[in-house]
Amino acid sequence: MTTVTTSYWPADVSEPVLETTVGGILRAAAAQAPDLTAMVAGMPDPAARRRWTYAQLRAEAEQAARALTVRFAPGERVAVWAPNLPEWVILEYAAALAGLVLVTVNPAFRPAELAYVLNQSGAAGIFLVPEFRSPMAQFLDEVRPDVPSLREVVYFTDWAEFLATAPDQAVLPEVTPDDIVQIQYTSGTTGFPKGAELHHRGLTNNARFWVERIGLRRGEVYVNPMPLFHTAGCGMGVLGAAQSLAANVPVLAFDPALVLELVETERGAAFGGAPTMIIAMLGHPDFERRDLSSVRVAVSGGAPVPADLVQQVESRLGVRFSIVFGTTECSPLLTVVPLDASAGDRAGTLGTPLPQTEIQIADVATGAPVPVGQPGELCARGYLVMRGYHDAPEATAAAIDADG
Repeated sequence: MTTVTTSYWPADVSEPVLETTVGGILRAAAAQAPDLTAMVAGMPDPAARRRWTYAQLRAEAEQAARALTVRFAPGERVAVWAPNLPEWVILEYAAALAGLVLVTVNPAFRPAELAYVLNQSGAAGIFLVPEFRSPMAQFLDEVRPDVPSLREVVYFTDWAEFLATAPDQAVLPEVTPDDIVQIQYTSGTTGFPKGAELHHRGLTNNARFWVERIGLRRGEVYVNPMPLFHTAGCGMGVLGAAQSLAANVPVLAFDPALVLELVETERGAAFGGAPTMIIAMLGHPDFERRDLSSVRVAVSGGAPVPADLVQQVESRLGVRFSIVFGTTECSPLLTVVPLDASAGDRAGTLGTPLPQTEIQIADVATGAPVPVGQPGELCARGYLVMRGYHDAPEATAAAIDADG
């Protein structure tokens, strides 16, 4: 056994990077398992929980893609500003099939933040709900005179009418794994948010490597309360479930009682959430009365995960816990704790890098890997790295060095 002395991890190339696209993985899933459940709307009202098979999801996504081609040219940016609606997911696939770039917008944004993202991305259109915890239609009306690029506004409340505009014979463009498919705004620590340009190859392969590591299986259910405007929701959750032929349950908005009820009623095999979400679920009175016996794995990241939280979840649910770590710019996951790791590693580490991911902890001054145990800057290289920050060459050059 070799002793590692520097903080450098060469890429594990034993698993290939596949030349996949967001629309292509949906079509592959529909071809392999047309009748399996693909998505369940995680709405608070059980009567509103519509369900889609993979065949139905593909058909609706392709119809929406044809409707998009009437309004937008390939490569144009289209914003989505809504909570975790099932139509959000359908639009994610439809935009990808139509060769568009989806700009994901936090539904909590106020007018100035909304205007910034729409202008910086040059969005030609926006899909939104009229209101969700704030008067979103009113906010859009306020800023629209100051957003010259925006020419199309579609409300999700008019989704059926939007689908009806799809021509039967519209030809969808050729889309390549290299194409930009999303712009996700990441605030970092200073200044205005920067728009990370993520490509099909990065998002699809990263999600696939993640579900392989947590062992999500065909026909299982992933309960997904992470926001879809974030890579954890629309990348890991949506694209991971599709590539394992599992069902994705996007939860409208995080509520611990709703997540626990959905895990019970949908027989969720896995769920994810930021540490604060999982703490809220553990502390909720429904935690003890719900039948959560279907769960095999719990996943958390996005903030430091306390060791005692991992131990509590594992002991109270009898499951394995997997901590994930990454950054939006890396599609997003760098490391994931394997389920067969020791109890100490599951509770106290960020796991090991996913396949095809080269990582070093670098000396900030020299760029060389630091000795094991010394702090430094985390650097990653591989298929997963973003193309760059949208329309921000200086910020891109500061983030991605000459060696990638």
